[in-house]
Amino acid sequence: MGWATGWALDEGTAVGKMAAALGASGWWQRWRRRLSARDGSRMLLLLLLLGSGQGPRQVGAGQTFEYLKREHSLSKPYQGVGTGSSSLWNLMGNAMVMTQYIRLTPDMQSKQGALWNRVPCFLRDWELQVHFKIHGQGKKNLHGDGLAIWYTKDRMQPGPVFGNMDKFVGLGVFVDTYPNEEKQQERVFPYISAMVNNGSLSYDHERDGRPTELGGCTAIVRNLHYDTFLVIRYVKRHLTIMMDIDGKHEWRDCIEVPGVRLPRGYYFGTSSITGDLSDNHDVISLKLFELTVERTPEEEKLHRDVFLPSVDNMKLPEMTAPLPPLSGLALFLIVFFSLVFSVFAIVIGIILYNKWQEQSRKRFY
Repeated sequence: MGWATGWALDEGTAVGKMAAALGASGWWQRWRRRLSARDGSRMLLLLLLLGSGQGPRQVGAGQTFEYLKREHSLSKPYQGVGTGSSSLWNLMGNAMVMTQYIRLTPDMQSKQGALWNRVPCFLRDWELQVHFKIHGQGKKNLHGDGLAIWYTKDRMQPGPVFGNMDKFVGLGVFVDTYPNEEKQQERVFPYISAMVNNGSLSYDHERDGRPTELGGCTAIVRNLHYDTFLVIRYVKRHLTIMMDIDGKHEWRDCIEVPGVRLPRGYYFGTSSITGDLSDNHDVISLKLFELTVERTPEEEKLHRDVFLPSVDNMKLPEMTAPLPPLSGLALFLIVFFSLVFSVFAIVIGIILYNKWQEQSRKRFY
């Protein structure tokens, strides 16, 4: 089966046969007409997801996609989710496992819940697909507050930022369903935004995170009767966020930011919070794909591992690390040498004073 973008699948494999079957159907023809050069890779991801027993496939010039089944992915029937240390995913707060979804918060006031992966992610380039649903009884703007998807240094830290800690270290993507800033007119909610933080910035709730956001877009995602998806892609320091919220099986661009530097070894998670207003915030699946990308020697030098999140051409306040407390031995040595120096200075002072007195007496003789 030929691809509109020039890529091909081996029709002898299970995925290839599946793609060939789709090619014979009108459904595939409709999807194929919508494919762009960039969408071809996303369709291949879908086929790999459906045939997840297969290994990585070659795509384009040296780019492969590999579906990670367990470590960083989650789907029904939600095995490995719980509060114990043996679980791959941990629940926090009011989060509950249901048969068809994981409910972060129910449609009740003052609830807070989260779901966190226990395994740190050391992938260099990746794509996270989030299948979620936000719904409730509230009408117009009488609902809130939304949910967040995280890739952060710390996990399981409850707080005011959509159920997670403020001044986090890493990446946060927010699906904000309630406008807190009353004077704003140009922004329509629900609204998706993103923020990179090195631990020095606070999320400004009163202004819906505007001072620190990298970008955003309107996303009408409440009370829909079809599936809603969000994709976060991080490739070669390039952050792209897309959404499929129209029931058309098409990705729409939302945020695209070059020069984003994220360390490896952080944790994926999602969280939500309700206040005076509420909604059901459900997560159906989280699926992570490893993206293996060829790099030139120059790119290898530019894309070396970093230890603190940052964004090129965006000034983040530098973190001043607190000095570690002194050990008992170090404190003893400091006090000891201070006393020795003081005694030495006193002795030298006495000697100089005595010599000065002797010289004074000789002048009188």
